[in-house]
Amino acid sequence: MGTPTGVTSSSSPEQPSTALRNREQAEGYVAMVCFKHGPPRLHGVELEWTVHHRGDPGRPLDPSQLSLALGPHAPRTINPHQVQLPLPAGCLISVEPGGQVEISTPPTRSAANLVSVATADAATLADLLEQGGLVLGRNGTDPHRPPNRLLQVPRYEAMQTAFDLIGPHGSQMMCSTASMQVCLDAGEAEQVAPRWRAAHAVGPALVALFANSPDLDARHTGWASSRLRATLGTCPPFTLPPEPSDDPANQWARMAMEAPVICVRGDGPSWAAPPGLRFSDWIAEPGRVGRTATLEDLDYHLTTLFPPVRPKGYLEIRYLDAQAGSRWVTPFALLAALMARPSTVQEVLGLTEDCAGRWFQAARDGLGDPVLREAARNIVQLGADCLDDLDLTAAQRTQVLDGLARRDQRIPTSQRRSA
Repeated sequence: MGTPTGVTSSSSPEQPSTALRNREQAEGYVAMVCFKHGPPRLHGVELEWTVHHRGDPGRPLDPSQLSLALGPHAPRTINPHQVQLPLPAGCLISVEPGGQVEISTPPTRSAANLVSVATADAATLADLLEQGGLVLGRNGTDPHRPPNRLLQVPRYEAMQTAFDLIGPHGSQMMCSTASMQVCLDAGEAEQVAPRWRAAHAVGPALVALFANSPDLDARHTGWASSRLRATLGTCPPFTLPPEPSDDPANQWARMAMEAPVICVRGDGPSWAAPPGLRFSDWIAEPGRVGRTATLEDLDYHLTTLFPPVRPKGYLEIRYLDAQAGSRWVTPFALLAALMARPSTVQEVLGLTEDCAGRWFQAARDGLGDPVLREAARNIVQLGADCLDDLDLTAAQRTQVLDGLARRDQRIPTSQRRSA
């Protein structure tokens, strides 16, 4: 929900305020900053977990206890009186509205180094919490507690106000879910569209393969990934995947203009936006807000959009449930391998042709959906065959292959297709 670090940045905090003259200018800016071209070299991950009291996971979380446990690594959202320090391996901690903690890696060319950095800092985070009587959750949702917003800041106040008008899913997404996000470069100009399509097309199969959030608020929801169900329902259609496009940059730019304004930043305690205001409306009718929209406002608006894949100069792949312990390494390596070469991207598109749009089936049924079962089995095999495209160490490669084998064993044998 925040503005975590990834592979590159789509905006600069030092950028001067520039008034937006018209929608065409705004769309051109979004297309330019959200889809940067270049060789696909960099990786990043953002790992998020719910946080619980050790021995009493249903007990409400106290933000002061969380801040004390994180010490000098606590972000300003829970300790505004200190300068935050990164974890020893270089990751920064952020805290989400419901008290979920997240670490974000620096961008790196080496998948092996990324795994080492994130593994080390995740262990440090777990140790810090353990000393404070807290533990990390193991699922993509909080299976014990109802949604409860701990962070009382204008951004999240405005978000909850806007999302609550739509339904309960926004509060669930903000306060009761945890995901793992994989960040990959958008690629060379001619590869951006197929990489964008493949990142989406493989999503339902991967959601089904790694879904682990059937429980929420002390009840069984009937969904394999209650986390994805909450996210998709937060602010549709803008939290739903887009239609396949050969021009994703301009498609995304148009969508951003049509999306509702969730926050209007200001000096006061309320950042609530006028109801029904689209960003294009703000540009055309600045009187509805009381001031002209700026590039800084547009940059901030982009951080309030939560689709399954968010372009931020790179591709932030957001659809996977958080994984327990070090199990995140397997889906990270699988995605990175599947996107490593143009030829593999084309294979992904072929293997997922029948299941690319089955997002709700993936969230609800997981591997119970026969089309997704077949696609997941083939994707696992393709990923295992392509691991050599990553610079993983021998131990990391074994870890990933073992993880893929465990996932493969979850797929009913009767639905498997010979390689």
